[in-house]
Amino acid sequence: MYLKALEIQGFKSFPDKTVLNFGEDITAIVGPNGSGKSNISDAIRWVMGEQSSKSLRGVKMEDVIFGGTETRNQMGFAQVTLVLDNTEHIFPSMEETEVAVTRRYYRSGESEYYINKQSVRLRDVNELFMDTGMGREGYSIIGQGRIDEILSQKSGDRREIFEEAAGISRFRYRKEETERKLERTEENLMRINDKIAELELQVEPLRAQAETAKQYLIYRDELRLLEISVWLENLETLKTNAIKLDTDLSLAREELKKANADLEALYAASEQFSARIHENDIAQEEKRAQLSELDAQVKEQESAVAVLQTGIAHNEENIARVEEELRSQSDRVGSMDAQIAQQRARIEELERSKNEVETALSELLKQAEELSKNAGEAASEAETLRAREALALSAAADSRAEVAALRSTLSEMDERESAIAAEQESGEAQLSETRKSAAENRKALESAQEEADAIRNIIAGHTMKMQGRIEREKETGEQHVSLTMEMNNLDSRIRLLGEMEKEYEGFNKAVRTVMQASERKALRGVRGPVANLMKVGKKYAVAIEIALGAGLQNIVVEREEDAKSAIQLLKQRDGGRATFLPLSSIRGEALRDARVQNEYGYVGLASELVEYDREYDGIFKNLLGRTVVVEDLDCGITISRRFSNAFRIVTLDGQVLNRGGSMTGGSISRSAGILSRAGELRELTARRGSLAEKLDLAAKAAEDAKRELAKARYELEVAQGQQRAAEDAVLKLQGDKNHYDLLLSSLRERLESLDTERETIARRRGEVKRVAEEKEALVLSQEKEAGELRAQAEKSLSGQSELLRSTSRLGDEIAEKKSVLAGYAAERETTEKSLASLEGLRAQMQGDEQSRRALIEQYRAASEQSQREIGTHETEIAALSGKMTEKRAELEALSKAKLALEAERSQSDRRGRELNENVLNVERSVSKLEQKRATSAMEEQQILDKLWENYELSHSAAQEQRIELESVAKASRRIGELKRAISGLGAVNVGAIEEFERVNTRYTYLTTQRDDVEKAKGELVGVIDSITSEMTVIFKEQFALIRESFQETFLELFGGGKATLELEDENDVLSCGIEIKVQPPGKALKTITLLSGGEKAFVAIALYFAILKVHPTPFCVMDEIEAALDEPNVVRVANYMRRITSKTQFIVITHRRGTMEAADVLYGVTMQERGVSKVLTINMNDMAKELNIKE
Repeated sequence: MYLKALEIQGFKSFPDKTVLNFGEDITAIVGPNGSGKSNISDAIRWVMGEQSSKSLRGVKMEDVIFGGTETRNQMGFAQVTLVLDNTEHIFPSMEETEVAVTRRYYRSGESEYYINKQSVRLRDVNELFMDTGMGREGYSIIGQGRIDEILSQKSGDRREIFEEAAGISRFRYRKEETERKLERTEENLMRINDKIAELELQVEPLRAQAETAKQYLIYRDELRLLEISVWLENLETLKTNAIKLDTDLSLAREELKKANADLEALYAASEQFSARIHENDIAQEEKRAQLSELDAQVKEQESAVAVLQTGIAHNEENIARVEEELRSQSDRVGSMDAQIAQQRARIEELERSKNEVETALSELLKQAEELSKNAGEAASEAETLRAREALALSAAADSRAEVAALRSTLSEMDERESAIAAEQESGEAQLSETRKSAAENRKALESAQEEADAIRNIIAGHTMKMQGRIEREKETGEQHVSLTMEMNNLDSRIRLLGEMEKEYEGFNKAVRTVMQASERKALRGVRGPVANLMKVGKKYAVAIEIALGAGLQNIVVEREEDAKSAIQLLKQRDGGRATFLPLSSIRGEALRDARVQNEYGYVGLASELVEYDREYDGIFKNLLGRTVVVEDLDCGITISRRFSNAFRIVTLDGQVLNRGGSMTGGSISRSAGILSRAGELRELTARRGSLAEKLDLAAKAAEDAKRELAKARYELEVAQGQQRAAEDAVLKLQGDKNHYDLLLSSLRERLESLDTERETIARRRGEVKRVAEEKEALVLSQEKEAGELRAQAEKSLSGQSELLRSTSRLGDEIAEKKSVLAGYAAERETTEKSLASLEGLRAQMQGDEQSRRALIEQYRAASEQSQREIGTHETEIAALSGKMTEKRAELEALSKAKLALEAERSQSDRRGRELNENVLNVERSVSKLEQKRATSAMEEQQILDKLWENYELSHSAAQEQRIELESVAKASRRIGELKRAISGLGAVNVGAIEEFERVNTRYTYLTTQRDDVEKAKGELVGVIDSITSEMTVIFKEQFALIRESFQETFLELFGGGKATLELEDENDVLSCGIEIKVQPPGKALKTITLLSGGEKAFVAIALYFAILKVHPTPFCVMDEIEAALDEPNVVRVANYMRRITSKTQFIVITHRRGTMEAADVLYGVTMQERGVSKVLTINMNDMAKELNIKE
């Protein structure tokens, strides 16, 4: 046997399918580090069942799948197939000559194992290789990890290799399997003993309870027959009395029906009166609204007229005021024109006087010049002195003239100040009057603006109100549309459900056949299916449907004969089968045990949770009277146990606890939605009535919203008209304000100009006065100088006195003329300035006059327009007043008609009270009879309820169990005795009879089973002892052989020395550690842990070869185990492998040359593509032959 081939796909660095074929000799696998050589040995280890990802040099098992590269996607699975030659049948269980073991692993974590393409378990793979040396723990794959185990300081780590080599792995596996069975057997025995102990506590008490229960059943059966018979006797008596009550009640009801009809007719007439009065009220309200609207319009027109008249009066006042201002201004302009003319005449006069003085001065200057020539002959000093004297006198004359002019200016300033004071007084008075008028105007303007603002606020309120009305109108309109659509959808759904009800959709064929025949009058007495005769709320719908089950389609008929006819019809028409419930025979009794109502989770009796006509009371109590509805299953179980499963229980979600203890539950499958459909139809019909009311209210709300919107629009338009009038008033007053502002500004500017002029005069007066005083002082100085010069000249020229006198006189005249000219010039300057000021004020006043006249025209035009509008409004008022008169007359007529209607209704109400009293009397009579009949019916029903509640018997079924009684009294006494006897038994557990049988049977079974398990336990202990003994013998024998082989192999490989294997504990050969002691040539005997690294590896290889020699494995994979050896030792290992290839096939992963040279075939592993391993093959024998040929 040998390894024929290895197929790898998707495993680690081999994404592509790679097949390695092996011969029976030595195969070497070489390649650079990282190329994937060791992945081949990992693949062999993995396919043989290795489960440790760490042993496969990974973190998790998923790491064995090709993870992808930059150019290749990752793969979804890894698969390795190992093909072995089995011609020698080393695998006894396999008849085939070739065995292929396959392992496939997916990224999802799923693993698959195959032997010869047949799916197997991992356990099957392990068992296949067990004791062959090729298993997971075998020695067919030797890598650095295996070398480390041999070299480990823990001698116990080496045992697995020796056990596999000794061939006891299979025995150890059987022993471990038997020990696990023994452990499970002991656990089972413990559980059985616990159960037996528990049952022993129950058997005897249950035996006593069962005996009591049997006595109870005897009493109960006798009590049942007696109670049924007594109740039926009482029931017949009640029915006889009920016949007379029914006759009396029928007559009373007829009388009540007639009285009610009379009262209804009277009520209808009274409602007609009320409707007419209501219509009259509506008409009166409309007339009042119209009158109110007309009155508002009249007031609005009158208000407009009042506003216009006020505007006209105000305009006339303004015209009078402005005309008065014009007259006052005209007077001031006339006075001002006179002043201007006077100033201009004065300027012309000054010009003429100046020209005359200038002409006279020119003549005097010529004379002075002539005198100067005549004086030339005088002495030089005298001339000079005279000339200087003349000049001094001339200068003094000039100064005197200037002083005169300045004094004249001061006089004119005084006159101007007086004129300014008078003008300021007049201006202040006019300013005060104007301010008063402006203040009145401002007050009126503020009032008008406040009114306009108030109206704007009103408009804002109306706008918001109208916006709200628009939103309301939109909202109510949308709501009306929405409700209309909802009503349409509801009507469609009701029609659909109605048609389904009419066609009895969801009911079985038999029900449809019977109901359709009943509608065609082919059958009589058919009331309908149970589902159509009751109402149930949503909360209880599931519980009731489950409780009724197929009973929903039971058909209620009046008598047994009606049911018989319907059954005959179904037979004739092949219409199927149906269950019929005759009203005349079906009776039922509701559960009357009040204790159940106090239980937690109790909802109610099923028959009380549905609504139905009292006529069907027997039907529904028969179907549901002894069914209790509870909240949930836990509550139901508790209640069922407490009442000994005496009645049926249904939970709200449809789970059922039946009488006797059985339970039914799971998902809910309703009976074609029959009950739900009927409930939905009733609910939708009720909703339609409510929706119709909402729709009427929505329509009324929409109409009211439209009416309110129209009213809001009208109010807004009225307010907007008032706003326009207010804004016109504001505009007019604003124009008056502008006028007053302009006039006040003009007056203030004039007064400020006068103040400025007055201040200027005051400043100039001081200056002029100072200059005049300076000039006067200069005149005195100049005259003094002239006198001194004259004295000097007279002294020098005493003979020329006449000449001096003439010169003196001439000088005086020249000085006088210059002084006059200076005065003229100063006065003219002052006069021209005053003239310019007067002319500017005159032009300003002319502009004010034009503005005032334009304002007068504006006021007059506004008054004329207002007068025309007043005429229009008065016409409208007259028309509105006429309409109001008509409406008042109509309202008066409506009031009279209402009084007449109310009188008629009052008379009808009195008659109604009389008829109502009569109806009440008749109703009291009917009520008494109904009460008596109800009491009788209730007593009958109580008897029927007791029959059903206590024994689940209908009236007809009870009749079958009725017995003859000597007397009701005697039977009643016996019933009392039986009840006391039952009471004396105490709490009775009827289920104890069945429970005792069950528990006793279980106890007997478990006791037998315990004996069997104890026997099996003894057998397993014996098997374990036998396996242990056999394993000990085999291991000792094989260990001795391996030790001997190791001594020989060590001597052969090392070329000398000694080696031995020792058990650490001879008394525990199956568990103790194994010690390896060696003595290399030339060294002392020592344990393997004291050797060098190379020596340790060489010793481990020698041990493996020793094991292979004793128990050869078909193939052996060595993964770089010689890496730590020097070259001579590598050659020794290779030569030794060559010698034993006849018994073992070697596949060696190596880097060493000596190993490669010993190989017959070389597989080269490379990574031409990054991350992807490729395999190349070289047959060394063929290569050698080829080289020899070439040589």
